[in-house]
Amino acid sequence: MFHSSTDEVTPGGDTPECVGTSFADTTTSYGPPSVSSNSSRMSVDDASTSSSHGSSCPRMPTAGHLQSLRSRVANPPLLTSDSTSTHSRGSTPRLRTPRFAHAARTPLTDHTATSCSSATSTTGASVIVSVVEGRGLARGEIGMASLNLKCPELILSQFADTSTYSKVITKIHILVPLEILMPDTASEKGKGTKLFSLITENFSGVAFTAIQRKYFNERKGLEYIQQLCAPEYSTVLMEVQSKYYCLAAAAALLKYLEFIQNSVYAPKSLKVSFKGSEQTAMIDSASATNLELVVNNRDHRSEHTLFGVLNHTRTSGGARRLRSNILEPLVDVDTINIRLDSIQEMLQKEELFFGLKNAIGHFLDTDQLLSVLVQIPKQETVQVAEAKITHVIQLKHTLDLVPCLRTVLKECNTALLKAYSTSLEDNRFDMILEQIKTVINDDTTYLKGSLNMRTQKCYAVRPNISEFLDIARRAYTEIVDDIAALVNQMAEKYGLPMRTSFSTARGFFIQMKLDGMVFQNGKLPSEFIKVTKQKNNYSFTTVDLMKMNDRCDEALREIFHMSYVVICQLLSTVHEHIHCLYKLSDAVSMLDMLLSLANACTISDYVRPEFTDTLAIKQGRHPILKWIAGQQPVSNNTYISESSNFVIITGPNMSGKSTYLKQVALCQIMAQIGSFVPADYASFRVADQIFTRIGVDDDFETSSSTFMLEMKEAFTLFATHFLELCQLESLYPNVENQHMEVQHTRNVETGVENVVYAYLINRGCSEERHYGLKAAEMTALPPAIVHEAKTIASNVSQQLMAKQQSDPETQIQRAVYHLATRLLQTARNSRLDSESLRMYLKGLKKQYEAGLQAAEQLAASVETEEE
Repeated sequence: MFHSSTDEVTPGGDTPECVGTSFADTTTSYGPPSVSSNSSRMSVDDASTSSSHGSSCPRMPTAGHLQSLRSRVANPPLLTSDSTSTHSRGSTPRLRTPRFAHAARTPLTDHTATSCSSATSTTGASVIVSVVEGRGLARGEIGMASLNLKCPELILSQFADTSTYSKVITKIHILVPLEILMPDTASEKGKGTKLFSLITENFSGVAFTAIQRKYFNERKGLEYIQQLCAPEYSTVLMEVQSKYYCLAAAAALLKYLEFIQNSVYAPKSLKVSFKGSEQTAMIDSASATNLELVVNNRDHRSEHTLFGVLNHTRTSGGARRLRSNILEPLVDVDTINIRLDSIQEMLQKEELFFGLKNAIGHFLDTDQLLSVLVQIPKQETVQVAEAKITHVIQLKHTLDLVPCLRTVLKECNTALLKAYSTSLEDNRFDMILEQIKTVINDDTTYLKGSLNMRTQKCYAVRPNISEFLDIARRAYTEIVDDIAALVNQMAEKYGLPMRTSFSTARGFFIQMKLDGMVFQNGKLPSEFIKVTKQKNNYSFTTVDLMKMNDRCDEALREIFHMSYVVICQLLSTVHEHIHCLYKLSDAVSMLDMLLSLANACTISDYVRPEFTDTLAIKQGRHPILKWIAGQQPVSNNTYISESSNFVIITGPNMSGKSTYLKQVALCQIMAQIGSFVPADYASFRVADQIFTRIGVDDDFETSSSTFMLEMKEAFTLFATHFLELCQLESLYPNVENQHMEVQHTRNVETGVENVVYAYLINRGCSEERHYGLKAAEMTALPPAIVHEAKTIASNVSQQLMAKQQSDPETQIQRAVYHLATRLLQTARNSRLDSESLRMYLKGLKKQYEAGLQAAEQLAASVETEEE
């Protein structure tokens, strides 16, 4: 085996007017649209878009190849083009940006694409989304298909959306697409649909591509899925066979991917899943932005987000899964509790926690590996061959890690961890690894560094499998030895401390470090070319070394080609079992995410949440503020139940209203992804919709019906400066007033009054009235104007206070309502022992009697005034 000692070189504000947060648990079902005409169907014609998804192995070299190789070893060609050697050293090929000039080869129309206006907005994006909307009577029925180029999972969705298309926009925001595909009929000049306009407005930095409508063909979509879906996920066919719009979107997407990837997916290789809109909680894009779930609003590079606080993942798949869960929290309590059980076991068993941390940390991006393994390139190039060898090495490295992960999970007790332990017992992992080891050397593994991996790829295939390959490798070894000898000769010739180095861009070159040495005429010998200097470090090459690099590249091309032949034969034998990697990918990403959530508990004081019909948090803390301020934020209690499900929060600017609302919403989301939360105790009611609106630009006239819906059915926190809204408490028994505390201090010497913010929430309406006028007093406004404003404000307040008196009947209704809802809540959720329950019920009785007594006193005072 070749061991190289060559050095490797690597390239070097004010609080807004109104703030609202709502947690809704209402569920809306969407039925299929009633369509009687063929005009709403997706298929325009039966254009033949199918292509062969079969695979063929490259041919072995002939005797002519062998003779040619021997000739080149004896008389190496003198290649002087830098581009030739650089091209041959390319590693895994990058995805090509589709160039739309070749319209005849593509399913594109003449007006093909809207260019990306902001390259940075899609940096790292790898998802392509296809969207189509029904026509005629089916308008509003949306079909979506998405596929991550780094993960071979085709995700289908179909749902009915409103006229604002909020679900579509939210789903696309979550996917962070690289490119969006839509039918050309939706984007025709002057005739663009409302959906097209909204998508282009909301995603101006994302490339948009118009595809001919005929490629949105549901029949072809179903054929694609039947052909490509892995057997383990074939039940999805039953779910989608009547979902015409998502099938149509899938047809266009897969055809387009075939074009831009210049490869096709192998038969029975894709994971296909259908996701409706009812399986997760909906957080619209505006709410996700307001809450800073994954992006910090002030600095997009900052980790001061909920994702940044919880992200201690070790793999790319784990990070993707955590991000997805934060944006789409779970709504099934059993699933959430199963996750919480797993995290609790990790926290209780130190050996399990650190064992998983060590095992998962060595995994590569299994999704991306699987994605390239199931693709069949249409062209066989040096880059394709080299990449395929790399992928097999990565596959071997990944499968070598499975036994360690099995061992760590062996003694787990919780249901989820035991399920993953069982899934890893699949004998296909061992079967594939054994087949790989019949072709690949046992000590071949994935290593960081281009030279290390170059060596691993060169000697990956076992000797004596291919005579041509063995000859090519001997030639390569001789060339590398010649390079080392050449450098040693020059070192002796000039008496300089030279060493051989390697970089992907330059190949082999020479480096040396000189301290205090002076050259003749102050220059390096003329034989040294392409000299670069950094302090006392010199890098250069020679003409002879460049020629040897070219010979080395030529030998490598032969090695990679012949190794590729063997690798393709190997993959054809293991391909039918490769789908077990989906299990492994799922296990690794989920375990990594759970481990990350457990890790967050070890560095912060979190508690396991419960799920009831009440939102009750004792000493809750903002999960992000600690990392911004560097100290624990002020703790606050929160209580919202059916008896008081609409809380109005008042207080002056900077008192903490917005922060408190965000804190509650973030804790709700943390609980629903299966995380512990920053509190001493926490109970949540599962919400299937979470809304936040921050600012003064909300249109309350058009949103009035939604506002009333929230008052009746949702848990709503509503922060405002309008103290007049506190009157709602006297009109509705489910409304409760709360306020943020402030304290006033006065400097004895100067007489200046200061405001101290306590950041604590308490019952009742804020006593801080007219703080706008107080701010005006500190400006240059004429005192007379401020005085007149105070007089007017005082008169208005007195008039409002006169109207605010609650009538006795309303107070009686409030007392009855509160008693009934708390009795119902106790019956559902109480875990008190008999004596404690008896005392609690006595307390409820006293509160009820006090409410009735207050109503009687109010009635008596009203009668006295009338007399």
